[in-house]
Amino acid sequence: MEKPKSEDYRLRALNESDLEQVLEWRNSERIRTNMYTDHIISIEEHREWFKKISLDNNAVYKVFEFKGRSLGVVNATQIDRVNQKCSWAFYLGDENVPFGSGAVMEFLFLEYVFEELKIRKLCCEVFVFNLTTIKLHKKFGFREEGYFKQHILKNNTYEDVISMALLVDEWIITKPKLEKLCFSQK
Repeated sequence: MEKPKSEDYRLRALNESDLEQVLEWRNSERIRTNMYTDHIISIEEHREWFKKISLDNNAVYKVFEFKGRSLGVVNATQIDRVNQKCSWAFYLGDENVPFGSGAVMEFLFLEYVFEELKIRKLCCEVFVFNLTTIKLHKKFGFREEGYFKQHILKNNTYEDVISMALLVDEWIITKPKLEKLCFSQK
């Protein structure tokens, strides 16, 4: 099976017309399981969230698309231009996606963050039970930097979280290999 080409994918700004789709994804059990905020979100709460992020100069939200079809959301928050660092998160909302879409989304966003936003250090936090995401981040060169024991309350249990980070210098070294991994036609 042929891998999709890089030009089949893109990141674009999240806009108001995306809200209904994003809310549907965000409220799905599959997505809520791995999020800090895991209650069912009302449309009013969702609209307030969108208003807030639209005014936040230290955050960027993007929709990940394949051939014009929205597949997921990725964001950078807490953008610190002085220290050139930020946090990020992502999810594939659509369940019917081409194989490797998660890796492609990660690749495109890392390229955007490091090369366009000029971020030096990209950080994230992941529940320890989210092994798929941890494995993907490690494949991209992220390293564990911390372990937060009983950090977030989910389903009446405090769950452990790991912090991970990737530096721009490491990205530059691994980018060619990762690009080949995501888009090689062989």
